[in-house]
Amino acid sequence: MPASSMAKTLVKPIALGLVLLASSVPGFAATKVNKPAPDFTLKMKTGGNFRLAEHRGEVLFINFWASWCGPCRQEMPILDELHSRYRSAGFNVIGITIDEDPRKADAMLKKIPVTFPVLYDAESSVSELFDVDAMPTSILVDRSGKVRYLHRGYKPGYEVDYRNQIRELIKE
Repeated sequence: MPASSMAKTLVKPIALGLVLLASSVPGFAATKVNKPAPDFTLKMKTGGNFRLAEHRGEVLFINFWASWCGPCRQEMPILDELHSRYRSAGFNVIGITIDEDPRKADAMLKKIPVTFPVLYDAESSVSELFDVDAMPTSILVDRSGKVRYLHRGYKPGYEVDYRNQIRELIKE
C-alpha cells in the first residue's frame, strides 16, 4: 500500500479517537460544570409534565438511563436509596429513560421498582441537550440550578462520591 494511501486510511480513526477523547474531557462537554442546567419539560411516568425550572431550590440528581444498560440496572436501587435518605433535606433523584419504547422502561421498572420520578425522553431531546454520551450519565444540580457534578458510567463504589457530593450540596 502506498504511503499516501496508508496515511489516508489512518487519518479517520485517529481523528475519531481525538474527537471522542475531547468529548470526554469536561471542558469539551455541552453540559458544563458550574453553568446553569438547561431547562426542559418531559412527560412523567405517573402522568403530567416535569419542568426543571419548577424545581429550583432543590438539589437534583438527574440520571439518564436505558433498560438495556446493565450498569443502569445495577445503579437504580442505590439511587432509590439515596432518594429516600435525603428527600426530606430537599434532595430529589430524577430518572430520565432514553428508551424509544416506554414499555421497555416500564417493564424494567416492574423488576426494579423506584420511588423517584421517572421521565420519558424517547426522542432523546433532553439527553442531547445535556450531551449524554454514556449510560448511565448523572448530573448533580444545586439549589440555584447550576450543574455542579457530572458522572459518566457507573461502577460499584461510585455511590461514595454521590453521597459526599449530595451532602455537600444539601449543606449549601
